[in-house]
Amino acid sequence: MNKVDSFLNIVGALNDETRILILNFLSANGETCVCDLQNMLDMKQSRLSRHLKILKDSGFLYVNRKGAWAYYGINNHLTPFHQQALQAIEELDLRCLPPF
Repeated sequence: MNKVDSFLNIVGALNDETRILILNFLSANGETCVCDLQNMLDMKQSRLSRHLKILKDSGFLYVNRKGAWAYYGINNHLTPFHQQALQAIEELDLRCLPPF
């Protein structure tokens, strides 16, 4: 993937309120089971999985599978651009978005 494609992939992953909420939650709370994210966002598993895949494919998340359970967390090896995006998300007033 060239730099332009990589940039567009990252920006595209950030272009959704649900994914911003997921990143903010995981950044604040650490590795979390999909079932807990599902409850927190009151979202069907199939829709949540799509959002998690987009964030994982763009480099923001890792997945840790333990048996039948999947746990997601913020990737430890983020580029400076990823880190700046997460910092910007942490500085947002997310109270204006729908509550968890």
